Amino acid sequence: MEHILIPQKRAVILQRIKAKVAEALVCSIEVKDDNEVVIEGDSYAEYNAKNVIQAFGRGFPMSTAYRLLDENYFFKYINLKDVLRNDDQIKRIKARIIGRNGKTKEYIRDVSGVDISIYGNTVGIIGTNEQIDTAIGALRVLIEGGTHKKAYRIMETLRRRHREAT
Repeated sequence: MEHILIPQKRAVILQRIKAKVAEALVCSIEVKDDNEVVIEGDSYAEYNAKNVIQAFGRGFPMSTAYRLLDENYFFKYINLKDVLRNDDQIKRIKARIIGRNGKTKEYIRDVSGVDISIYGNTVGIIGTNEQIDTAIGALRVLIEGGTHKKAYRIMETLRRRHREAT
């Protein structure tokens, strides 16, 4: 049995679709106390369900979160509260990651191949290990205050290295 917490707004949505999600994930799902999710099933089903529901809780649509059922896809997230000191810095960094009219977020997604979600104080990423590594390279630069140009250059270099290695 797995217990996870997700934001209350996302739990309300999950409550409405939990039967369909439970069927797809081959386990039982119960939403308690507004944001606690209890998952029951065999250990592999619980593991998959936990990953999918955590990704959903971090702002991904369920259709994107289901990609985690493929063994080649993983979910990582960066909690900006762990890295930055105050809410003003978090807002500024989120704006830098999104970019004007969403262009930076879109560029990171296009070059690395990841799905990216900025929700609350977190930046969530779904992709293969290589794709995630590439995207995180750019995100680190932006979080540390580097220029967008430097972030793009690092991301493109990492992508090129991954392609050459395969």
